[in-house]
Amino acid sequence: MHPSTVDHPRPQLTRPEWLDLSGPWGFAFDDGSVGIGERWSRRAEVFDRVIEVPFPFESPASGIGDTGFHPVVWYRREVQVTARPGHRVLLHLGAVDYRAHVWVNGRAVAYHEGGSTPFTADVTSALEESGTQVVVVRAEDSPTDLRQPRGKQDWQREPHAIWYDRTSGIWQPVWLEQVPEVRVRALTWTPDVDSRSLDLNVRVRSDGVPGLRLRVVLRQHDQVLADDTYGVHSGEVHRRITLHGGDMSLGHSEMLWAPESPNLIDATLTLLDGDGVVYDEVGSYTALRSVTASRGRLLFNGRPYYLRLVLAQNFWPESHLAAPDADALRREVQLVKDLGFNGVRLHQKVEDPRFLAWCDRLGLLVWAEMPAAYDFSTVTVERLTREWLEVLERDRSHPCVIAWVPINESWGVPALERAPEQEHLVRALYHLTKAYDPTRLVIGNDGWEQPVTDVLTVHDYTSSGAVLTERYGDHAALTHTLSHIQPYYRVVVLPGATVTEAPVMITEFGGISLDVGGAEADAWGGYGAVHDPARLLAGYRELVGALLDSPAVVGFCWTQLTDTQQERNGLVTASRRPKVPVEEIRAITTRVSAAVPGDAVGEFAYGDYTPGAPTGPG
Repeated sequence: MHPSTVDHPRPQLTRPEWLDLSGPWGFAFDDGSVGIGERWSRRAEVFDRVIEVPFPFESPASGIGDTGFHPVVWYRREVQVTARPGHRVLLHLGAVDYRAHVWVNGRAVAYHEGGSTPFTADVTSALEESGTQVVVVRAEDSPTDLRQPRGKQDWQREPHAIWYDRTSGIWQPVWLEQVPEVRVRALTWTPDVDSRSLDLNVRVRSDGVPGLRLRVVLRQHDQVLADDTYGVHSGEVHRRITLHGGDMSLGHSEMLWAPESPNLIDATLTLLDGDGVVYDEVGSYTALRSVTASRGRLLFNGRPYYLRLVLAQNFWPESHLAAPDADALRREVQLVKDLGFNGVRLHQKVEDPRFLAWCDRLGLLVWAEMPAAYDFSTVTVERLTREWLEVLERDRSHPCVIAWVPINESWGVPALERAPEQEHLVRALYHLTKAYDPTRLVIGNDGWEQPVTDVLTVHDYTSSGAVLTERYGDHAALTHTLSHIQPYYRVVVLPGATVTEAPVMITEFGGISLDVGGAEADAWGGYGAVHDPARLLAGYRELVGALLDSPAVVGFCWTQLTDTQQERNGLVTASRRPKVPVEEIRAITTRVSAAVPGDAVGEFAYGDYTPGAPTGPG
């Protein structure tokens, strides 16, 4: 069993022991989709290859590296596990793109649809009494199905334009966990800064134990903030925990979480009976922080706050959407902070929970976005809605997440301005998200054609700082732009939208490619190119400076963090090598903004990442 919780695959509900199933698995292509009929779940001989899990088979890190069309693949792994008395054995799969069937010892134990969200199977009844257990996973991912939420994964055989090689099959951790019969099943945290409290909702498997209680101990900076015990009734506990700490007026408190001071609250939850017998104990964490949009301002912990975001694809050449190793997730967060940004816009990807945990721990805001489908249909609506709810459920307790984006740039709703049913979908997803989580910002359709939103977001790839100033330099210019200019040939606000008090952000801009000696000849030509690092730095200074000088916008998101296959407009290369000195980018990024004159960008220490040095091969 794995002794550490630092890189636990489910960071906000941990037990100290878990069995990591990463590593070599048997593997087979099933291009004819005959495996179910031929009972491959019971046939070891058909697994004629070896794959490294959790890397997608298209990636070099998997050991397969085949980027062709293979809509059905199979995995097989033998594992030694025996259920302990009074315990259940749970098999967890972090993400399987797109549709998964799972067998243990030839018995079906799980089915799941959705390429970005986790699922769990209680496999206890399928286990042999002792000895080797066999886990088999069938993954189905149609490369050309445009009604399937796929994000930036290309539906053509070779990557084109701004779409990339696919990530199919298992691409997040697979792990086993032995849990007590009576146990904590799930939990969520909802902070309330104004009342200095936390709402805790815990689902419990109680099995009728009389007098079952839940003890919750909260600690911060070695100080006990709460130590409360509640009765467990009907398998659920919902309590508001009031915290006691220093003065939190005007957002000042060591208790609050922010990128400049990521103060987490550690939690221990214990299930015990009236005699003090412990049934289960889990670790978790939360934080006190708030985010709202009001009267043209974005407020963080009740104070005006300027967002300095960078767009991140979080794609690695060697492993695609899967991180090459657990520490790569920490390094990615540290890199963003070293460049001076206080947040990241995760683009067309639901990121590994361990990445969000590092954002929580190191202090980085997250703008969370759902991968897009590209054809509108009732099937698209069903798939998108179901998986989006699973995303909200998985990530709603992470302090770092401040905004939800169900749709980007009208992808999947291509006739949004003309088709009422497509506008209804955007509005429905916005309101569904608000009903599920009223504590965060929701942007119905990031970039343009917005029927409903908490923040008006604009995508504008002009290469001129003067044009940005002309369009967004003051409130009058901004009003004119929103009413009469179409920065990307799309209307920003749809007729009938009530967004008069929404703050405005430029959530995509820049996109400057560095073309040295014609190296970018095969790069996508949609963004402007410069020919030396000094020009890249000057362009960054000009464009970012134009927005920082504007009192009318409350934040920006630069495109983008890393080069990603043919889209080579990153501040760093695909191997995370900075193109210009990190400290110079940071000095520009952290300059005080005109929109929030009192904005003070907190200092933070560099990690073991060395500015200007490569962080990967190449």
